[in-house]
Amino acid sequence: MAAPTARLLGRYLTNRTHGPVFLTRWRTRTAPARRDLYEATGQARLSYRTAATEFRKHSGGWTLHQLRHSSLTHLAEAGASAVMLQAKSRHRDLRTLSVYTRPGVEAVARLTDERFDHPSS
Repeated sequence: MAAPTARLLGRYLTNRTHGPVFLTRWRTRTAPARRDLYEATGQARLSYRTAATEFRKHSGGWTLHQLRHSSLTHLAEAGASAVMLQAKSRHRDLRTLSVYTRPGVEAVARLTDERFDHPSS
């Protein structure tokens, strides 16, 4: 996630302690499940289809699955263990995480710099 986006998301979430994050524009006419309602405004959680459509439109064509994939990849590159990635992603089998734990070129270069370019004292 780009730094400006992360900053905006941080501002959006300030003082939020519960309820869904991405909300409909208007108050809901039907009674959603309690966990899907933000009681402070009466707005409900976006449906997955609406969230996917809006994300694709405003991200230049990216999908929510790609967002999930990139999140797990960045966590793996930052050193998160496979067990933690499995817990976060709710994958049942560690083998299914292999697609997310393939480090990018920059991550491999950082590892090389950190491990081999600095001789031990």
